Amino acid sequence: MTTVTPVRHRVHPAWPVAAVAFVALLGAAGFRAAPGVLMLPLQDEFGWSRGTLSLAVGVNLVLFGLTAPFAAALMDRFGIRRVTTCALLLISLGSGLSIFVRESWQLLLTWGVLIGLGTGSMALVFAATVAQRWFVRRRGLVTGILTAGSATGQLIFLPVVAGVAQSAGWRVASLVIAAAALAVVPLVLLVMRDHPADRGVSAYGADEPAHSPVLESDQVDVAARPGAARAAVDALREASRTRTFWALVAGFAICGATTNGLIGTHFVPAAHDHGMGETTAAGLLAVVGIFDIVGTIGSGWLTDRYDPRLLLGFYYFFRGVGLALLPVLLAGSVHPSIVAFVVIYGLDWVATVPPTVALCRQAFGRSGTVVFGWVFASHQIGAAIASVAAGFARDRTGTYTVAWFSAALLCVVAAVISLRVRRSPVIAG
Repeated sequence: MTTVTPVRHRVHPAWPVAAVAFVALLGAAGFRAAPGVLMLPLQDEFGWSRGTLSLAVGVNLVLFGLTAPFAAALMDRFGIRRVTTCALLLISLGSGLSIFVRESWQLLLTWGVLIGLGTGSMALVFAATVAQRWFVRRRGLVTGILTAGSATGQLIFLPVVAGVAQSAGWRVASLVIAAAALAVVPLVLLVMRDHPADRGVSAYGADEPAHSPVLESDQVDVAARPGAARAAVDALREASRTRTFWALVAGFAICGATTNGLIGTHFVPAAHDHGMGETTAAGLLAVVGIFDIVGTIGSGWLTDRYDPRLLLGFYYFFRGVGLALLPVLLAGSVHPSIVAFVVIYGLDWVATVPPTVALCRQAFGRSGTVVFGWVFASHQIGAAIASVAAGFARDRTGTYTVAWFSAALLCVVAAVISLRVRRSPVIAG
């Protein structure tokens, strides 16, 4: 192992890397804001049902989730910078090509496959990987800040996408998203580095000297290293033998169902059903993004200090309370009660991520990041199921009431499961 002599910096290089990671997550978040506000214009133009449009979102969410563990392994093998650049290019390509769709299956390819693969490679495992490689101290806080990047993207893009879609059409809105993702690529190439040793430093807060995996690669046969797919599958095989893994999977699947799948995809159409304007509803969802920044960063701070299981139990329970009240809160205009809902829901939106990452790290050791990739896959599978199910329930019943109440019950289940997760290591390493 080759030791790199530390270089003194006035600002530790971990912080610029984290800042660029935040911006990259923000750029990738553009499409995360799109389906909810573009669903209605697409429905008006092509006559496709909510269920059909939700299916495209569902494909996106499934690929988003299933790509995540392999993306974590790819980052280990090929580097964060390369994987992030390719992911942003895929997002830009998928969003740009979506303006040419004429049939619903074409939407499955652009919204679903291309953007699903791109956003999956820029999933929360990216935030976990950056935090784990570059930080020893403040790791939970940094995880929370990076996770909030997607919320900030939602905050910025929701009103923009909704306004552009109404004034210039949904195709122009899609091109805005494509441009936003593409604009981040030069910044990633310029600043992002794969390991602290690439900048001649140790991780922030580390006591031991930096080691260079680049120099070590000259001494190790690259062909002898396990492939990214094999590393991801091996991590899944080991983790799936434990109850802790399945408890985390179940809880995070419910987390995805009640955020990206349900509220993220269907809040704007549901509010529109009650007579609220699309731009107004998008503005409310943007408020979720504002308070998600506060909630996620705060959750990272709390995770450094308190039992992650208790935090998860608390988050899921109060999310369920909010969902149970939502059917009586939606109306044709904004009122204090619905504002209170979006504030509270925003604080809780992805506050679950820092404690879940911490539990993966504690339970699965060095493979914790890749294992979190699989746990995150369950998050997106849950989101996909909820997105499609809510769309078809709306087509059949004319309302989202069944979806809201079902999700509330699932949150109570997630709270109970989270409190029973084992915190001690279950896999050595």
